[in-house]
Amino acid sequence: MAAVLGMAICAMPVQAFDKYSINREDLPETAQQFLTDHFGKARVSMVKTDKHLLKKTDYDVKLVNGTKIDFNNKGEWTCVDCKQKEVPASLIPSKVAKYVAANFPETFVTKIEKKTLSYEIELNDGVGLKFDRLGNFKSMKLDD
Repeated sequence: MAAVLGMAICAMPVQAFDKYSINREDLPETAQQFLTDHFGKARVSMVKTDKHLLKKTDYDVKLVNGTKIDFNNKGEWTCVDCKQKEVPASLIPSKVAKYVAANFPETFVTKIEKKTLSYEIELNDGVGLKFDRLGNFKSMKLDD
């Protein structure tokens, strides 16, 4: 019986847990400064702290205006989704901004995601664009 109980305990999955808050102070200092620098005094409606077993903690922030921002464990932004509003120009690499202005003059960036080797952006007309980390255009995806 003890052996069966021991196996059952070992087989139980260990789950990571999420913590919810509305306080900027629950974010790393880098993330707090990012919010101040790029979103001023925009109020936070939710901070979700994702603690993972094998991965490090990351943070999902939602502002009162609907903007969603993802931060990694160091407090560095990985994704900014402003829905139908414009992503702050200060977050868009200048080469990417120039490409968008030249090729999609009547649009603006509503989402930017920073990946290991690339940037992926979405425009307000549903077009998705991918750039390498130097800002060179790589591919385009039309919204379905």
